[in-house]
Amino acid sequence: MKEESKSKTLIFGIGNVGRQDDGLGWIFLDYLQNEHMEAVVDIQYRYQLQIEDAELIRNYDRVIFIDACKSEIKNGFCFKPIEPTEDHGFSTHALVPETIIFLTGNLYDHHPEAFILGIQGFDWNLEMGITDPAYKNYLKAINFFVDHKDEIIDPKKELTALIQTGEPTGPKTTN
Repeated sequence: MKEESKSKTLIFGIGNVGRQDDGLGWIFLDYLQNEHMEAVVDIQYRYQLQIEDAELIRNYDRVIFIDACKSEIKNGFCFKPIEPTEDHGFSTHALVPETIIFLTGNLYDHHPEAFILGIQGFDWNLEMGITDPAYKNYLKAINFFVDHKDEIIDPKKELTALIQTGEPTGPKTTN
């Protein structure tokens, strides 16, 4: 994070590029860096979210989490708001964005707008590179982001009209 952040929007890319489609969040952030988006938003790469991320988030008005999804998603991606929830398991490993947002509110009395940009993945093997179907979904998500970039990165802009729930289209098939 920059010492004096110009941005009031933080974008997390969650995943692991060494596990095929699990790397979609990081690849998305690579695109943002190549487009010099870090001049207008702050970006953070994460293998998984940690409790400490609540402290970081308290400095932002809007937070976007970009992650691969295993479930089938209509159009290959979704963009939807996150509602804080206290739900967590016995361990602090693999905290979900909803829990991190809950902790930010609970610990710091700060309630940023939070959204997930979920991109449907297909394979999670220990292998570098994403699958062709996941790449197609990644391109759809990138196009969505580029088309609505000004609204997404500006916390003063309303995003309700951009919500894409990605309702499942049917049972997930395996390759």
